[in-house]
Amino acid sequence: VFCLVAMEKPVSLKPEHIRDEKVKVLESVLPIKDDEVVLGQYEGYRDDDTVPDHSNTPTFASVILRVHNERWEGVPFILKAGKALNARKADIRVQFKDVPGDIFKCQKQGRNEFVIRLQPSEAMYMKLTVKKPGLEMETIQSELDLSYRQRYQGATIPEAYERLILDTIRGDQQHFVRRDELKASWEIFTPLLHRIDKGEFKSIPYKPGTRGPAEADKVLLEKAGYVQTHGYIWIPPTL
Repeated sequence: VFCLVAMEKPVSLKPEHIRDEKVKVLESVLPIKDDEVVLGQYEGYRDDDTVPDHSNTPTFASVILRVHNERWEGVPFILKAGKALNARKADIRVQFKDVPGDIFKCQKQGRNEFVIRLQPSEAMYMKLTVKKPGLEMETIQSELDLSYRQRYQGATIPEAYERLILDTIRGDQQHFVRRDELKASWEIFTPLLHRIDKGEFKSIPYKPGTRGPAEADKVLLEKAGYVQTHGYIWIPPTL
Protein backbone atom coordinates (compact mmCIF):
# COMPACT_ATOMS: atom_id res chain seq x y z
CA VAL A 1 0.00 0.00 0.00
CA PHE A 2 2.85 2.37 0.85
CA CYS A 3 4.46 1.75 -2.54
CA LEU A 4 1.22 2.28 -4.45
CA VAL A 5 0.71 5.65 -2.75
CA ALA A 6 4.28 6.91 -3.16
CA MET A 7 5.33 5.53 -6.55
CA GLU A 8 5.51 7.55 -9.76
CA LYS A 9 3.17 6.86 -12.68
CA PRO A 10 4.41 3.71 -14.43
CA VAL A 11 5.14 3.63 -18.16
CA SER A 12 2.09 1.39 -18.63
CA LEU A 13 -0.23 -0.91 -16.69
CA LYS A 14 1.96 -3.91 -17.44
CA PRO A 15 2.89 -5.75 -14.23
CA GLU A 16 6.64 -5.27 -14.68
CA HIS A 17 6.32 -1.51 -15.20
CA ILE A 18 4.21 -1.19 -12.04
CA ARG A 19 6.61 -3.28 -10.00
CA ASP A 20 9.59 -1.31 -11.30
CA GLU A 21 8.16 1.88 -9.80
CA LYS A 22 7.39 0.19 -6.47
CA VAL A 23 11.02 -0.91 -6.16
CA LYS A 24 12.24 2.64 -6.86
CA VAL A 25 10.22 3.91 -3.89
CA LEU A 26 11.61 1.29 -1.51
CA GLU A 27 15.17 1.96 -2.59
CA SER A 28 14.65 5.67 -1.84
CA VAL A 29 13.59 5.13 1.78
CA LEU A 30 16.07 6.49 4.32
CA PRO A 31 17.17 4.42 7.36
CA ILE A 32 14.57 4.46 10.13
CA LYS A 33 15.40 6.76 13.06
CA ASP A 34 15.16 5.44 16.62
CA ASP A 35 13.04 8.38 17.80
CA GLU A 36 10.52 7.81 15.00
CA VAL A 37 9.54 4.30 16.14
CA VAL A 38 7.02 3.39 18.84
CA LEU A 39 6.31 -0.23 19.79
CA GLY A 40 3.54 -1.40 22.09
CA GLN A 41 2.10 -4.50 23.70
CA TYR A 42 -1.49 -4.62 24.93
CA GLU A 43 -2.10 -5.39 28.58
CA GLY A 44 -3.12 -9.01 28.99
CA TYR A 45 -1.04 -10.32 26.09
CA ARG A 46 1.26 -12.21 28.47
CA ASP A 47 -1.69 -13.87 30.22
CA ASP A 48 -1.75 -16.47 27.45
CA ASP A 49 -0.08 -19.68 28.61
CA THR A 50 1.94 -19.87 25.39
CA VAL A 51 3.49 -16.41 25.90
CA PRO A 52 6.61 -16.02 28.12
CA ASP A 53 6.14 -13.86 31.22
CA HIS A 54 8.81 -11.39 30.06
CA SER A 55 7.88 -11.33 26.38
CA ASN A 56 8.81 -8.15 24.51
CA THR A 57 6.87 -9.13 21.38
CA PRO A 58 5.18 -6.01 19.94
CA THR A 59 1.45 -6.10 19.23
CA PHE A 60 1.54 -2.47 18.03
CA ALA A 61 3.98 -0.53 15.88
CA SER A 62 4.09 2.98 14.52
CA VAL A 63 6.98 3.91 12.22
CA ILE A 64 7.77 7.02 10.19
CA LEU A 65 9.31 6.39 6.77
CA ARG A 66 10.98 9.18 4.81
CA VAL A 67 11.43 8.94 1.05
CA HIS A 68 14.52 10.67 -0.29
CA ASN A 69 13.46 11.79 -3.77
CA GLU A 70 12.29 14.92 -5.55
CA ARG A 71 8.57 14.42 -4.95
CA TRP A 72 8.51 13.31 -1.32
CA GLU A 73 11.49 15.05 0.30
CA GLY A 74 10.35 16.26 3.73
CA VAL A 75 7.00 14.42 3.65
CA PRO A 76 6.62 11.78 6.41
CA PHE A 77 4.89 8.47 5.69
CA ILE A 78 3.42 7.01 8.85
CA LEU A 79 2.89 3.24 9.01
CA LYS A 80 0.71 2.14 11.91
CA ALA A 81 -0.69 -1.28 12.79
CA GLY A 82 -1.75 -3.06 15.93
CA LYS A 83 -3.93 -5.59 17.70
CA ALA A 84 -6.65 -5.00 20.31
CA LEU A 85 -7.13 -1.39 19.20
CA ASN A 86 -10.31 0.68 19.33
CA ALA A 87 -11.24 -0.06 15.70
CA ARG A 88 -10.58 -2.71 13.10
CA LYS A 89 -9.85 -0.93 9.84
CA ALA A 90 -7.31 -0.40 7.08
CA ASP A 91 -7.11 2.96 5.40
CA ILE A 92 -4.83 5.47 3.70
CA ARG A 93 -5.01 8.97 5.16
CA VAL A 94 -3.48 11.96 3.37
CA GLN A 95 -3.42 15.00 5.62
CA PHE A 96 -3.11 18.49 4.13
CA LYS A 97 -1.18 21.29 5.77
CA ASP A 98 -2.86 24.23 7.49
CA VAL A 99 -3.69 27.19 5.28
CA PRO A 100 -1.73 30.32 6.26
CA GLY A 101 -3.92 33.18 7.43
CA ASP A 102 -6.84 31.24 8.94
CA ILE A 103 -9.51 33.97 8.79
CA PHE A 104 -12.25 31.53 9.83
CA LYS A 105 -10.35 30.47 13.00
CA CYS A 106 -11.06 26.81 12.19
CA GLN A 107 -7.62 25.21 12.59
CA LYS A 108 -8.58 23.95 16.03
CA GLN A 109 -11.16 21.68 14.39
CA GLY A 110 -8.54 19.72 12.48
CA ARG A 111 -6.98 19.58 9.06
CA ASN A 112 -8.55 18.60 5.76
CA GLU A 113 -7.84 14.99 4.80
CA PHE A 114 -8.31 12.65 1.87
CA VAL A 115 -9.09 9.15 3.10
CA ILE A 116 -9.21 5.86 1.20
CA ARG A 117 -10.94 3.21 3.32
CA LEU A 118 -9.72 -0.22 2.21
CA GLN A 119 -11.73 -2.22 4.71
CA PRO A 120 -14.31 -2.55 6.06
CA SER A 121 -16.96 -0.50 4.18
CA GLU A 122 -14.80 0.41 1.19
CA ALA A 123 -14.98 4.14 0.49
CA MET A 124 -13.13 7.31 -0.47
CA TYR A 125 -13.97 10.60 1.21
CA MET A 126 -12.63 14.12 1.68
CA LYS A 127 -12.84 15.42 5.24
CA LEU A 128 -13.36 19.17 4.90
CA THR A 129 -14.02 22.17 7.10
CA VAL A 130 -17.23 23.82 5.82
CA LYS A 131 -19.62 26.53 6.96
CA LYS A 132 -22.36 25.24 9.23
CA PRO A 133 -25.84 25.91 7.80
CA GLY A 134 -27.49 28.90 9.44
CA LEU A 135 -27.03 32.63 9.93
CA GLU A 136 -23.91 32.44 12.08
CA MET A 137 -20.40 32.27 10.61
CA GLU A 138 -19.54 28.94 12.21
CA THR A 139 -17.49 26.11 10.71
CA ILE A 140 -17.78 22.36 11.17
CA GLN A 141 -16.07 19.30 9.73
CA SER A 142 -17.97 17.29 7.15
CA GLU A 143 -17.10 15.09 4.18
CA LEU A 144 -17.53 14.55 0.47
CA ASP A 145 -18.25 10.84 0.41
CA LEU A 146 -17.99 8.04 -2.13
CA SER A 147 -19.10 4.86 -0.37
CA TYR A 148 -18.86 1.93 -2.73
CA ARG A 149 -21.74 -0.14 -1.37
CA GLN A 150 -24.09 2.83 -1.61
CA ARG A 151 -22.97 4.18 -4.98
CA TYR A 152 -22.44 0.81 -6.72
CA GLN A 153 -25.22 -1.25 -5.23
CA GLY A 154 -25.27 -3.82 -8.02
CA ALA A 155 -21.52 -4.38 -8.06
CA THR A 156 -19.72 -7.25 -6.36
CA ILE A 157 -16.60 -6.19 -4.46
CA PRO A 158 -14.24 -9.20 -4.36
CA GLU A 159 -12.17 -10.14 -1.35
CA ALA A 160 -8.42 -9.54 -1.62
CA TYR A 161 -7.56 -13.23 -1.98
CA GLU A 162 -10.27 -13.72 -4.60
CA ARG A 163 -8.56 -11.09 -6.74
CA LEU A 164 -5.14 -12.67 -6.25
CA ILE A 165 -6.42 -16.12 -7.19
CA LEU A 166 -7.94 -14.69 -10.36
CA ASP A 167 -4.67 -12.88 -11.15
CA THR A 168 -2.84 -16.20 -10.78
CA ILE A 169 -5.19 -17.87 -13.23
CA ARG A 170 -4.71 -15.02 -15.69
CA GLY A 171 -0.93 -14.94 -15.24
CA ASP A 172 -1.05 -11.30 -14.05
CA GLN A 173 1.63 -10.61 -11.43
CA GLN A 174 1.12 -6.90 -10.76
CA HIS A 175 -0.28 -7.52 -7.24
CA PHE A 176 2.50 -9.92 -6.27
CA VAL A 177 5.83 -8.99 -4.71
CA ARG A 178 8.85 -9.34 -6.96
CA ARG A 179 12.18 -10.63 -5.63
CA ASP A 180 13.96 -7.26 -5.70
CA GLU A 181 10.95 -5.58 -4.07
CA LEU A 182 11.03 -8.12 -1.24
CA LYS A 183 14.77 -7.62 -0.78
CA ALA A 184 14.42 -3.83 -0.66
CA SER A 185 11.60 -4.13 1.89
CA TRP A 186 13.64 -6.33 4.21
CA GLU A 187 16.64 -3.98 3.95
CA ILE A 188 14.46 -1.21 5.43
CA PHE A 189 13.16 -3.15 8.43
CA THR A 190 15.78 -5.84 9.16
CA PRO A 191 18.06 -3.56 11.26
CA LEU A 192 15.07 -2.55 13.38
CA LEU A 193 13.90 -6.16 13.80
CA HIS A 194 17.37 -7.26 14.92
CA ARG A 195 17.45 -4.53 17.56
CA ILE A 196 14.00 -5.59 18.81
CA ASP A 197 15.26 -9.17 19.13
CA LYS A 198 18.24 -7.92 21.14
CA GLY A 199 15.94 -6.04 23.52
CA GLU A 200 17.18 -2.59 22.50
CA PHE A 201 13.59 -1.49 21.77
CA LYS A 202 11.00 -2.04 24.50
CA SER A 203 7.27 -2.46 23.89
CA ILE A 204 5.17 0.09 25.78
CA PRO A 205 2.06 -1.33 27.52
CA TYR A 206 -1.34 -0.04 26.35
CA LYS A 207 -4.91 -0.86 27.27
CA PRO A 208 -7.02 -2.94 24.85
CA GLY A 209 -9.66 -0.91 23.04
CA THR A 210 -7.52 2.24 22.80
CA ARG A 211 -5.51 3.85 19.97
CA GLY A 212 -2.36 2.20 21.27
CA PRO A 213 0.42 3.77 23.37
CA ALA A 214 -0.04 7.49 23.98
CA GLU A 215 3.63 7.91 23.06
CA ALA A 216 2.77 7.02 19.46
CA ASP A 217 0.48 10.05 19.07
CA LYS A 218 3.12 12.24 20.72
CA VAL A 219 5.78 11.10 18.24
CA LEU A 220 3.44 11.69 15.31
CA LEU A 221 2.76 15.23 16.51
CA GLU A 222 6.35 16.16 17.31
CA LYS A 223 8.27 14.30 14.60
CA ALA A 224 5.82 14.05 11.68
CA GLY A 225 3.63 17.09 12.29
CA TYR A 226 0.47 14.98 12.09
CA VAL A 227 -2.58 16.53 13.77
CA GLN A 228 -5.30 14.25 15.08
CA THR A 229 -8.89 15.42 14.74
CA HIS A 230 -10.76 15.07 18.02
CA GLY A 231 -14.52 14.66 18.00
CA TYR A 232 -14.94 13.87 14.29
CA ILE A 233 -16.14 10.39 13.35
CA TRP A 234 -16.80 9.23 9.81
CA ILE A 235 -20.10 7.30 9.67
CA PRO A 236 -20.55 5.06 6.60
CA PRO A 237 -23.81 5.96 4.77
CA THR A 238 -26.61 3.45 5.03
CA LEU A 239 -28.55 2.19 2.03
